Amino acid sequence: MAKFDSINHRILQELSSDGRISNLELADRVGLSPSACLRRVQDLEREGIITGYRAVLDRQAMGSGFVTYIGVGLGEHTKEAQKAFERAMDAASEVVECHNITGTIEYLLRVECPDLPSYKRFHTDILGTSPYVTAITTYVVMGSPKDLRA
Repeated sequence: MAKFDSINHRILQELSSDGRISNLELADRVGLSPSACLRRVQDLEREGIITGYRAVLDRQAMGSGFVTYIGVGLGEHTKEAQKAFERAMDAASEVVECHNITGTIEYLLRVECPDLPSYKRFHTDILGTSPYVTAITTYVVMGSPKDLRA
């Protein structure tokens, strides 16, 4: 198991803010030799602490700037109902996150569409046709002053 000390914590902070940083620059920022830094990063990857690297996309520039979070309640609380709903959300390109949660609803979705009419189509044609969905509450994102998702 990779030791989780202050240096590993700093490595993770640096990689979280810039996943394309060179090993040489990363080593300099965290105060290690390049070879020691690379070993630590590889250990963190091997242990599954670092699970991947990805590009952060500008959804507005891509034409999907209308963002909503949707709380979804199911009428049945069976494994079959959950799996059917999850399959439907997996197939819906507008759904970029689907979380099974606790509380008064079963799912929290992050949905990204080009505009309100396209969201309405998703709401009507995808969520509205699911036989298990009994409650839908939509929260439209007005702005995101802090978003650390990578």
